[in-house]
Amino acid sequence: MDKQLIIAEKPSVANDISKALGGFKKNNEFYENEDYVITSSIGHLLTLSASNEPSKGKWNLSSLPIIPNKFELIPIDKRASERLKLLNRSIKRKDIKSIINACDAGREGELIFRYIIEFSKTKKQVYRLWLQSMTKDAIQDAFKNLRTDEQLKSLEHAARSRAEADWLIGINGTRAMTAFNSKDGGFFKTTVGRVQTPTLTIVSKREKQIKNFISQDYWELVATFESKNGSYDAKWVNSSFKKNDNDPEKRESRIWSYEEASRIKRECENTTGFVYDKSKKSTQLSPSLYDLTSLQREANIRFGLSAKTTLNLAQSLYEKHKALTYPRTDSRHLPEDYITTVKDTIKLIYSTNTEIVDNIISNCAGQITQNQWVKLNQRVFNNKKISDHFAIVPTLQIPNKLSELEVKIYVMVLKRFLAVFFPAAEYLNTIRTTEVNEHKFKTEGKILTNPGWLSVYNKDNQNTDIDLVRIIDNEIVTNKSVIIKDLTTKPPARYNEASILSAMEGAGKLIEDEELREAISERGLGTPATRASIIEGLISEQYLRRFGKELIPTAKANQLMTLLSGLNIKELTSPELTGEWEQKLKKIEQNKLESSIFMNEIVDMTKNIVKKTKEYENNNVPGDYVTFENPCPKCGGKFAENYRRYCCLQCDFSISKHPGSRTFELQEVEYLLKKQKIGPLDNFVSKSFRSFSATLYINNDWKLEFDFGQNNDNDIANISEQETLGNCPKCSGSVFENNNSYICSNNINEQKKCDFRINKNILHQEISNDQIIKLLTIGSTSLLDGFISARTKRKFKAYLTLNHGKIEFKFEKNKKTKDN
Repeated sequence: MDKQLIIAEKPSVANDISKALGGFKKNNEFYENEDYVITSSIGHLLTLSASNEPSKGKWNLSSLPIIPNKFELIPIDKRASERLKLLNRSIKRKDIKSIINACDAGREGELIFRYIIEFSKTKKQVYRLWLQSMTKDAIQDAFKNLRTDEQLKSLEHAARSRAEADWLIGINGTRAMTAFNSKDGGFFKTTVGRVQTPTLTIVSKREKQIKNFISQDYWELVATFESKNGSYDAKWVNSSFKKNDNDPEKRESRIWSYEEASRIKRECENTTGFVYDKSKKSTQLSPSLYDLTSLQREANIRFGLSAKTTLNLAQSLYEKHKALTYPRTDSRHLPEDYITTVKDTIKLIYSTNTEIVDNIISNCAGQITQNQWVKLNQRVFNNKKISDHFAIVPTLQIPNKLSELEVKIYVMVLKRFLAVFFPAAEYLNTIRTTEVNEHKFKTEGKILTNPGWLSVYNKDNQNTDIDLVRIIDNEIVTNKSVIIKDLTTKPPARYNEASILSAMEGAGKLIEDEELREAISERGLGTPATRASIIEGLISEQYLRRFGKELIPTAKANQLMTLLSGLNIKELTSPELTGEWEQKLKKIEQNKLESSIFMNEIVDMTKNIVKKTKEYENNNVPGDYVTFENPCPKCGGKFAENYRRYCCLQCDFSISKHPGSRTFELQEVEYLLKKQKIGPLDNFVSKSFRSFSATLYINNDWKLEFDFGQNNDNDIANISEQETLGNCPKCSGSVFENNNSYICSNNINEQKKCDFRINKNILHQEISNDQIIKLLTIGSTSLLDGFISARTKRKFKAYLTLNHGKIEFKFEKNKKTKDN
């Protein structure tokens, strides 16, 4: 009997489809009934490759550019290779006559499926299942409306173009910059990309603005006036002030000389004036429904969650709990035929009584139902504002058990979903003007008169921003006091994840205002689904570091910006241009642009990047370099930075910017110049590309050297006075603590009869005295959860154990791997 093969993106989705369709038996990694076989990928299995692509160890400019006539596909890793074998067996079954693509509805899901089909070389008929919700009804409805393969060809072209463009720019750009930076020896990996580098540019430009910002003193006057009904405060304003966008520091209340502020104070003290109010009714609509970027942004502001964490939580609520619609969306609208589902969802919320859906939420859902506020309107229901996916909203499946963070995200979406159907909030805005001797003082007040949609957030009419005492227009008031406030202008704020997501969404326009940002929503850096990974990638590549909520560019980032500016490679730093690329990919999806035209532009851009890198002859790159406060330790002369090294301007002493393929931060260089030693530091990389930690010091020959602990072993001057931590597992000697490691006493003397040593820092995990004592006593530490993989950069938990004197990891499931 002929059957159809359904390929989902993940095993969990395959399981959901089997439950929705019913009648399946599970057989290892697939489900089967009389009509269907269901199997799945595990995300991306294949990646692009080129036959003329050099290996990592041979990166040089002479081999560039790499522009293959045809891209090849290779498995990402061994696990992916095994999964492909399983998929191929299912695809090639004789009873399988056609294949249904059930991967995620979007560009990346399409790419995952198309690569699998290409790799299998099958010619069987393909259909498309378009799932935007994981509820049983949604899955069954999607199967009733399968799309033809031809309907999705444009999405396939856009997906392939995106992948090939990223490969060309990423591979050639990264290898060109790495080869340029590695001219002096070593391997200084310098990654670039069509999205990550413009994003880094945004953050770096802001940091430069902060660095170059010159603070100015200014003064403000705050007066206290007495009226018949009580006193109120008011701020002096310049009645002739005109806003200048080119000089945002100018404000109507700022006075730029103390003498001027003192003069105004004298003219207004101990006087009377008259006062009048101007009140105006205003309304405020609820915010639009969430897309992924706005959800990530608000979760970062409210809860400090990273964009990646928010995406993972939303994905879990969609995939595991079936409580939200598809989260990887850039739309904030719903389809016009979704209105019935919306009404059913609100009725369900109203009738639900759980801790997650509390009384306030249920009551608000009841108000919407009773007042019939759900109506077709373009602000919510608009087919023209939807491409692949609609806004993130709750489904008809209310979850019972969620984690604490899942509850936070779910309730955010739930409240936004309800709020968008409520009437606007109504305010009474009052501006009070007090005139004294031709000077004006302003007081502003905002009173909530009708909460409208704010009811969803438990706000009522009692909320006021400023409590204004009542006055009679043109009432005479007395100035009780005038205070001069000494203030200074402040630099712009550093980016955090919320603001950088906004900047990425705005394609470098750096527009914070939501309405203006929506007006240019066709442009953007990356997609809602990839922006989190871009930020995490910049952090893992050590271009950015987190400091609290702030994102700060590192010395490595500054050097890349200097290099791209010096080489005049604007293509990689322009957010606007990269936003246009994303827009063109969307046009390809809509059959408004041929993919070949887009790819020809990318190839030309790739060639230009490599050409400019090859043609740069000057060994130094012009840039904004620093001179250090601490002098040269060798001669006492000025010590300064150039592109490749930190050098004395008077003698031959210099140090590398990237010892052990790790970039020095400026403050680290200052410390080294002062102390002639720094460490231990993490994230050095060996010739075999393994991560290690070490101390750096300036030796007697004025060279920079690594110290792995051996140069400080003899700092244990009198071992008899030290406390032993336990017996050496190799020679039964005593183990002691020194600066960087725990070391056997027989590894300290000149004979070095034993080589036992344990670093204090293993893969970013600090190993305490107590854990070493435990290790030496019972052969294992406690479960430690701060390790970071050198290969994947992911955190993991493990025990440290001893095996014939060597350290090994022991995982909770008794898997062992040797310390790398």
